[in-house]
Amino acid sequence: MADIPAKLVKELRDKTNAGFADCKKALEATDGDIEKAGEWLRQKGITSAEKKSGKITAEGLVGSYIHTGGRVGVLVEINCQTDFVARNEAFQALVKDIAMQIAACPNVEYVRAEDIPADIVEREKSIESGRDDLGNKPEAVREKIVAGRIDKRLKELSLLDQPYIKDQSITVAEFVKQNIAGLGENIQVRRFVRFIMGEGIEKQESDFAAEVAAQTGAVAPVAAEPEPAVELEPAAEPTPEAKASGKKKSKK
Repeated sequence: MADIPAKLVKELRDKTNAGFADCKKALEATDGDIEKAGEWLRQKGITSAEKKSGKITAEGLVGSYIHTGGRVGVLVEINCQTDFVARNEAFQALVKDIAMQIAACPNVEYVRAEDIPADIVEREKSIESGRDDLGNKPEAVREKIVAGRIDKRLKELSLLDQPYIKDQSITVAEFVKQNIAGLGENIQVRRFVRFIMGEGIEKQESDFAAEVAAQTGAVAPVAAEPEPAVELEPAAEPTPEAKASGKKKSKK
């Protein structure tokens, strides 16, 4: 993979209005050829998606997905610019696929990394800074490692940074951009909620017999305690006189 200088990435970004990460990926895919990189971005629909990113999205759909067995459910709101696109089958399929993606990613809690509250970011930074494997490293190296680990952790919590379940070569964000290019409107994943059967309920163990008795007004049966075993005393040894008397009787 070619080492892409930041100056070249900026040049492509200024030329195409695409995001920094997308420009870098395009240049890496084309060995630093800026013209081919621009074509790569157009093929992916990224340049047209960036141009529409500022458009207001006040329409859309709330979609749902219930996983087999009914133990996991998802609601997601995805917005577009017009009701016409909201009724389009391709948009409805997008909403369904995103809902399915959320159900398949139990660790995802936010739409994008920028949505993660500052206190959670600081907590993650505190955890990573205290790792034992950083103790002997120089300060500059330690800060770089911590920053990389935090970035990775925040992406794990972000929906748009996940690999798309139907095509692992792209992220959910890239999948959305492809649909923006195809449908010709800005599309935004606004929010979602995940329901997991029984989540947060403290399960209580109960005595079934006592529960039935309480409902019927009867007294629950109490198991009888076993009676103590009776130990038999060993038979006493016969006296010498008794032994002699027995011998005389047997002779008669």
